[in-house]
Amino acid sequence: MQTQFGKETYLTWYESMLLQRRFEEKAGQLYGMQKIRGFCHLYIGQEAVSAGIISAIREDDNMITAYRDHGLAIAKGVSAKSCMAELYGKATGCTGGKGGSMHFFSKEKRFFGGHGIVGGQIGLGAGIAFADNYNNNDRITVCMFGDGAARQGILHETFNMAVLWQLPVIFICENNHYAMGTSVERTSKVLDIYRLADAYDMPGDSVDGMDPEAVHTAIERAAKRAREKGGPTFLEIKTYRYRGHSMSDPAKYRSKEEVEEYKEHDPIDKALRKIKENNWATDEEIEAINERVKNEVEESVTFAEESPYPEDSALYEDIYTQKDYPFIMD
Repeated sequence: MQTQFGKETYLTWYESMLLQRRFEEKAGQLYGMQKIRGFCHLYIGQEAVSAGIISAIREDDNMITAYRDHGLAIAKGVSAKSCMAELYGKATGCTGGKGGSMHFFSKEKRFFGGHGIVGGQIGLGAGIAFADNYNNNDRITVCMFGDGAARQGILHETFNMAVLWQLPVIFICENNHYAMGTSVERTSKVLDIYRLADAYDMPGDSVDGMDPEAVHTAIERAAKRAREKGGPTFLEIKTYRYRGHSMSDPAKYRSKEEVEEYKEHDPIDKALRKIKENNWATDEEIEAINERVKNEVEESVTFAEESPYPEDSALYEDIYTQKDYPFIMD
């Protein structure tokens, strides 16, 4: 799949990244108003990663990630309405109001979470890829995690198995430089995380995560290899989050100057400049996209506000059950 990085691609990237950004900004605002509770990890600054991945894979490919999942779910096609309703804990949310911020899920869009256990999704991602390999189809799995999860034992166990069985999976470390509040430099002597792949004879590479072109190119190459039964690839996509680890994190472990330096490479601003430089859209057309995104986010809030909470009986739905379990009274 060779995609021309032209007008259509850039306008798609711009709208996708802008929708993610505006959704997250609104989520942060609503969290401050206590309309959204619990944990909430925003994706602001990392949107080029999701945009570049989605343009390089097929709609029926699988994606699984960690708890910073809002932007990735929206990029994969999960509606902003169902995402916002999930943040509100409403029955119309993408997991019926039961998962919240960290556990977005969509079987229809083949988006398999949203996982709160650090690194827990790494083994699951390989398992999904194993299923496709077993069923002899050419679907691939994009399995994502943060730089903190690269220290988990399950990564090494899974890498070994994935290479041994040549599974069609792309492992992606979204390296935003801080595992919660701890920099990569303080947790590892190996600062180029992609080099972990060397121990398993797995192709690995470092990718500029502030540029959807770079992300798309790397994913396209890895996807082609996976579909041709060439096995897994490990990509370290270097990106940056502008906000704290979660809404409860004041991010005092880094300087304002550092954040502002990264904002100079903001992927949305860069995409917009490229569009304007090439005259791919008029100011009116750009404004129409901006308005469309604004309306979509506002509609998602209205939808969430007006949606019902799950019924009490939903506690006993969507779970494994044992019919003769003796400790639940009728």
